[in-house]
Amino acid sequence: MGRAHVSTHQLVAGRYRLLEIIQRETNRICWYAEDTGTGEVPRPCLVTQTGLPEDPRGAERRSAARLLRTTENMALLCPGRIAMVVDAVEEAGALWTVNEWIDGTPLGELLSEQGTFNYVRAARIGLELLDVLDAAHAEGITHGELSPGQVFVREDHSVVVTGFGLAGATLAPRLTAPAYASPEQARDQRIGPAADLWALGAILYTMVEGRPPFRDRGRPENTLKGVDRLPLRTPVRAGPLTQVVQGLLRKDSRERLTRPVVREALTRALSEDPEAAVAAAPAPRLRGAYAAMRPGSPVWSRRTMVAGTALAVVTVAVAVLAATQGLPGTDGGSDAAESPARPPASAATPGEGTGGDPEPSGAPSPPESPAPTPTPSSPSPTGTPTPTPTPTPSAPATALPPGFQRYRAPEGFSVALPEGFKRLDTDREGEAYRVVFGAEGDDRTLAVTYSEQAGPDPVAVWRDDVEPNLKRTDGYDRIGAIRATTYQGREAADMEWTADVDGTRVHTYGRGVLLGGGRSFSLRWTTPEAEGKDAANQEALRTFFKTFRPGSD
Repeated sequence: MGRAHVSTHQLVAGRYRLLEIIQRETNRICWYAEDTGTGEVPRPCLVTQTGLPEDPRGAERRSAARLLRTTENMALLCPGRIAMVVDAVEEAGALWTVNEWIDGTPLGELLSEQGTFNYVRAARIGLELLDVLDAAHAEGITHGELSPGQVFVREDHSVVVTGFGLAGATLAPRLTAPAYASPEQARDQRIGPAADLWALGAILYTMVEGRPPFRDRGRPENTLKGVDRLPLRTPVRAGPLTQVVQGLLRKDSRERLTRPVVREALTRALSEDPEAAVAAAPAPRLRGAYAAMRPGSPVWSRRTMVAGTALAVVTVAVAVLAATQGLPGTDGGSDAAESPARPPASAATPGEGTGGDPEPSGAPSPPESPAPTPTPSSPSPTGTPTPTPTPTPSAPATALPPGFQRYRAPEGFSVALPEGFKRLDTDREGEAYRVVFGAEGDDRTLAVTYSEQAGPDPVAVWRDDVEPNLKRTDGYDRIGAIRATTYQGREAADMEWTADVDGTRVHTYGRGVLLGGGRSFSLRWTTPEAEGKDAANQEALRTFFKTFRPGSD
């Protein structure tokens, strides 16, 4: 696959200004953008950048008209559930598709934030996707590129699907997200509806297990080889969805479950506990705050966009400072068993308190709070989005949650802290440092660490550099596995544990990212164990992750 680059100071197709990355998958970047060709006030839109394979023979041609025609047909079949493509161009080595703005959050980002879904919530989303696939397959249309990044979840939990028409646009067996390709795609064979059913099974697997059934191996050909040849690791969190997931992920397409059988199984799982999905799943964050991000606004002026695929500004981190009890890394595991790997997280650079950043992945995550700014549009009672109102530059995208204030450290980083929190302690060793924040009479602490000696594997950092020291702590007990993730385009990992400190049982959630060249940042939020899941502490953790700015920003 070729790597396409574009400067956000330039316009795609002479009219679309890229503002913010909201989702990243292998060979695919999804941007919040402005259509500057709509008059005095630019209109928000969704622009997807898909890298095109190199074609030394010059024989391969893309068909923008095919993309437009396919999505138009699907939009008529599934009103409100298909993202309408309004433009498609080939430029700068990439295929650019332009959709009307979608009032929802990419499923891939929700998974990065919340780790796993309960089986009821997964079944609900699975049924929504199955409705779309039913309509497409009845008309002889195969999606062929379905993945968590192609699914947007609205506030009312309905879904919008993008990506129809991409399959077959080039000679490549799979353009985006090869970890969700079917075995027949991996073998570059002709595909049909069974390929979409495999992708549905892979999405269900990812929702309940917290990782795709076959991990991304860097190069698409290596990933596809793993999909084709490696055995499936048996799901352990799928509950009553286990058989349907395994039935959809059969290597032989002729042996996969049919759509009616899948629908019956998902409906049965939903009926077992119909309230669990909503009770356990906060509404996805809508991205109305992005409408305020224009050049000259407070958010924009603090962050300069850089070249397309290279955009990855580091936010909260988990890596290590060995001398000061560093931070997490990425989980290992054999290829045959498919080591855990998180779906790529959004690469968006967050606004201050806008809710633009992924939360901890894997383990129980802080609950979502409503978006602080109005959304561009909302679904109508029929499920069809109402027209997008004109965004206003004055929307308060930089507001912090009540009870928090931004602290700017002399080292260069900044973060929003609870009122009353101040700098309690600082450890330094050369360029490395660890700063601890807290408040008098408050047992909670936030530690920010910077290191220039972190290794290239964040899981190994947690496992080999951090955990041996933690095991010397009284009562140390790790919670779950060390969880690898991609955070804003950087390798990162999360780790969670409990321990006894000065007679108090405490709970710590660590998160961080490797910046490259041995540099890393990390955050650790430590609370009394009994209070770790309190709403106030969950809100604090969520706010730290949304507002942290490293010194290199």
